[in-house]
Amino acid sequence: MNTILTIMLQNAAAAGEQPGGQWGNIIFIVALVAIFYFFMIRPQSKRQKEIRKFRESLKVGDKVISAGGIHGRIKEVKDDTVLLEIADNVRVKVEKASIYATAPEVVQEQK
Repeated sequence: MNTILTIMLQNAAAAGEQPGGQWGNIIFIVALVAIFYFFMIRPQSKRQKEIRKFRESLKVGDKVISAGGIHGRIKEVKDDTVLLEIADNVRVKVEKASIYATAPEVVQEQK
């Protein structure tokens, strides 16, 4: 974005002062910022909000998949950690931040 601003300023200097030329540049920059916001920043923050809501709603018995690809069933939920049972009498403690999806959601998305 810094490069675009530099090019615009050089073009304005080379062309000399034109009436309303600065306002056109300012409107262009504002339009670029708005486009970045609505197409990049806003959707990403919305997705992060959904993930946070999902992690807060985790409960005992849910089938989940961790970031490392470990499939398991939740046996215990604490503030920052989850105890997953990945096989009979095999339990692993993982961070809530590494839980990305419930197992049925992943199966539906792959179809």
